[in-house]
Order: sequence, then C-alpha cells, then structure tokens
Amino acid sequence: MSATLITAIVSMMTALTMYTIGVWAERLARLLKPIHLFFFIAGLICDTIGTEMMFSLSHHVFQLNVHSVTGAIALVLMFIHALWAAITLIRNRENELKVFHTFSLFVWIFWLIPFGIGAALHAV
Repeated sequence: MSATLITAIVSMMTALTMYTIGVWAERLARLLKPIHLFFFIAGLICDTIGTEMMFSLSHHVFQLNVHSVTGAIALVLMFIHALWAAITLIRNRENELKVFHTFSLFVWIFWLIPFGIGAALHAV
C-alpha cells in the first residue's frame, strides 16, 4: 500500500470523525456554536485532501459514476454548510442557531453515501 493511499485513507477517516463530531455535538446541544463550525471546517478540509489524493491515485482521470457524482455534491454541500454556519453564527439569531442542526444532519447523511460507496468499492 502506497504512502499516498495510506494518507488518503487517514484523511478520509479523519474527515468522518471531525464531521461526525461537529454534526452530532451540534444536534445534541440543539444550538450551533463556534466549536461546531471548527469541526465542520476540519471535516471539509480533511475530505478535500483525501479526495484530491484519491484523485491523484487515479492519475487524475475523472470517472463518471455514483461515487464521483455524490462525492462532488457532498463536497459542495459541506462547503455550503460551513459557509452557512459561519453566516448563522455571525448573525447570531437565536432561532437560526437552534434550527441549524436540521441542515447539518441532512448534509452529514448525504456525505455518508459517497463515503460508504468508496469504502465498499475499495475494500475488495
């Protein structure tokens, strides 16, 4: 197993850990806090790094399939999610801070689709 592949796998597992902590901590708190945004951004950064490394291992050949399409959508959703969380924290409107977790859960569940497909495809 190459060092690039190991680093990519560690990056993706770290992304899963960071994003899961952020989403579930926010959901349990029922209130968006700056620490949650930190975990959202950390998850996004790790996912982007892992995705780029996996892409480089494929010799930068984009394959149009369910994994790549859902993965691209998930990355865009994660970016929108982090941006919207930052805006929500800056605006500091109590109602928005309390209901933000519904969007977080949606993005996390969607993100698990390409993560699971990628893990399943590369486990064999």
